[in-house]
Amino acid sequence: MYDLIIRNARQITGDVVDIALKAGKIAKVAPKIAERAKKEISLKDNQYLSAGWIDDHVHCFEEMTLYYDYPDEIGYKKGVTTVIDAGTTGAENIGHFYELAKAAKTNVYALVNISKFGIVEQDELADLTKVQSDLVAKAISDYPNFILGIKARMSKTVVGDNGIKPLRMAKEIQKDNGNLPMMVHIGSNPPELRDILQVMEAGDVLTHCFNGKANGILDQATDQIKDFVWEAYRRGIVFDIGHGTDSFNFHVAEVALKEGLKCASISTDIYIRNRKNGPVFDMATTLAKLHEVGYSWSEIIEKITRVPAQNFHLKTKGQIAAGFDGDFTIFEIHNDKQELIDSNGHKRITDEVIVPVQTIVGGVIYDN
Repeated sequence: MYDLIIRNARQITGDVVDIALKAGKIAKVAPKIAERAKKEISLKDNQYLSAGWIDDHVHCFEEMTLYYDYPDEIGYKKGVTTVIDAGTTGAENIGHFYELAKAAKTNVYALVNISKFGIVEQDELADLTKVQSDLVAKAISDYPNFILGIKARMSKTVVGDNGIKPLRMAKEIQKDNGNLPMMVHIGSNPPELRDILQVMEAGDVLTHCFNGKANGILDQATDQIKDFVWEAYRRGIVFDIGHGTDSFNFHVAEVALKEGLKCASISTDIYIRNRKNGPVFDMATTLAKLHEVGYSWSEIIEKITRVPAQNFHLKTKGQIAAGFDGDFTIFEIHNDKQELIDSNGHKRITDEVIVPVQTIVGGVIYDN
């Protein structure tokens, strides 16, 4: 007998299936499942189900003081089944983060900061003695099921006078550790975005891709995407939202979409202050902003399920198929007006929002 059957599971594509789970995994997906289960639920006609939402850029090590939050407050309670902490901790403290993360109901993973203490201070890469490749390698070896990759923050306030050097060091660390995924934060210059993109390679993740800074992807004089950005995009650099307090601009996203440059994945860069005070609030609000820009709901769901799972090698997440983890987000789409604000204070009024109503993590159901 199955542990759980989800019936009338309508996907955003319009397909409707039954899904059977056993021991936290998807055991069967079919138009109709005749067998019974210990527990059964059925979606209402106005509800949709997707693979569990994945937020690949959060900050949720609760014992930090600069950027921190609590995994479940930004995870299953907000419709997100899996979060990836993007470099809050480094090799010296990621072990403690791991111990705390194990208690969360939400699936928690991490990118290890190349600076050994992580983001204890804003300028963690200003002192390059903190970048010790042997410590990073040991952390990756010690926590192979927790650490998914590495993180390097490449903006002026972080690197000080070191320019592009920390990124070159990060690339060496990446190559020495099996070419793990790498996420790179961009912001103010120096280093110049052109130089950052020249060092990055296909598969590397560029987060904060639609920020409104002069050192971003938009040429503010011509109001067009910079030529060298297009070259990097076509070369396979992964463009990730990383909304954050200061890193998502409606106009940049709209110009990019009009020209044909789309983000690959959608993430929040959420932590306690921008969760409580905005402009982020939660994943659903970020999704509403991308829909208002012009992305369809179906491609939005793809960018928070299959795509981040693929980018960070989460081989049993992001899809609804036998053998995958029993992680799902059940949501509704409401025709409600809502004011949306980007990181630079620009406002849009949307008339369509996405509302998570239940989250299922490893076959366990939680109401939102």
